Amino acid sequence: MEISALTRTVVKSNHAVICPDGYVNSNVPGWTNCTVNVIINEQMGARLCQTLVTLQKDGSLTGSTQQSQIFFYVIEGECKASVNGETKILTGGQFVYVPIQKEYVFDDPAPGTRILTFHKVYEPLQEAPVPLTLFGDAAAVPGPVYLNDPALRLQVLLPDNLSFDMAVNIFTYDPGGHLPFVETHIMEHGLLYLQGQGVYMLDNQWYPIKKGDSIWMAPYCQQWFTAMGKEPAVYIYYKNVNRFPTVV
Repeated sequence: MEISALTRTVVKSNHAVICPDGYVNSNVPGWTNCTVNVIINEQMGARLCQTLVTLQKDGSLTGSTQQSQIFFYVIEGECKASVNGETKILTGGQFVYVPIQKEYVFDDPAPGTRILTFHKVYEPLQEAPVPLTLFGDAAAVPGPVYLNDPALRLQVLLPDNLSFDMAVNIFTYDPGGHLPFVETHIMEHGLLYLQGQGVYMLDNQWYPIKKGDSIWMAPYCQQWFTAMGKEPAVYIYYKNVNRFPTVV
């Protein structure tokens, strides 16, 4: 029998590693016949929300975006997604960005369909319009070499223009691949490991990481990662972008 007091989950003031063994389910109004795990939230000091949703038979997600935009990514399974009347069938690796002031419905799921969400309060910019709804497929997004290292590949899922104040990317590391330097920056991150394993350094603390783990990194949390094992390590992550870095 395993000792129930053991976990790799760690929550600090400027970072967290959240492992599936500690999940506690939440109820979200309008999200029915599903399991919702709130992974990252403002109660921990973050300025984003990240959830993991598992849809059961007849499960559905119904709601409307108000001040916060939402990015939905299908990890596995299949469902129907409708945003303000535009409807598509989404399968694993496909996604939809829902801007503010839109109604959405996800239904007709294959039982066990898992969806990752990133939520962020939208910051309007006078010189750029609010983004439109965007459906996409990660398999169709190029993954060029990152910083001239063929062991690293980065896919950018959302357009890089001033309308968007959030980015969602997929980062792939071949075994032995690693970040070329310790990053220290103003951007905040929320991420989920889709494949593989490795070691992440966060604020000079070292953590073993594997598929299914999530990480929160506050602004200026020092970060570095190396992939280990026999398969590539892959994670999908959020960051805030394209806005003036201070309110002062």
